[in-house]
Amino acid sequence: MTDQTRAAPDGWTRFEDEGFIDLVGPLYERRDPSSPRAFGFLAGQKHANLIGVVQGGMLMTLADRALGVAAWEAAGGRPCVTVQFDMQFLTAAPLGAFIFVEPEVLRLTSSMVFLRGTLRAGRRTVAAATGVWKILRPRPKRGA
Repeated sequence: MTDQTRAAPDGWTRFEDEGFIDLVGPLYERRDPSSPRAFGFLAGQKHANLIGVVQGGMLMTLADRALGVAAWEAAGGRPCVTVQFDMQFLTAAPLGAFIFVEPEVLRLTSSMVFLRGTLRAGRRTVAAATGVWKILRPRPKRGA
């Protein structure tokens, strides 16, 4: 079975995201009222590093996108940009696994959102991420 034909676990739907994420994804999301919104991906061969486990940059991409979307939502839909991002790799993420993260907003101010997330493969914790997102102010229209 190829990366494109494998299905995400039950309860997960494709997260539509063009550009870079479309190249490395697809990513999936889970919206369950009994748990935080989560994001994940099926670790396939295209995500492998030189030693045959998931490339750390893919784990960082998942965490940055998931925490970034959570920042936008926490900011009431206003655009946000990553200003600081830290990642700790705790163990290898195996190919074939479904890797997911549930973003958590730690603090929201008028201009910043502070978040964290733990990346898991099943019950196994593979990495942890923290970051800060700047809430952008609407730009005035030219000529106004």
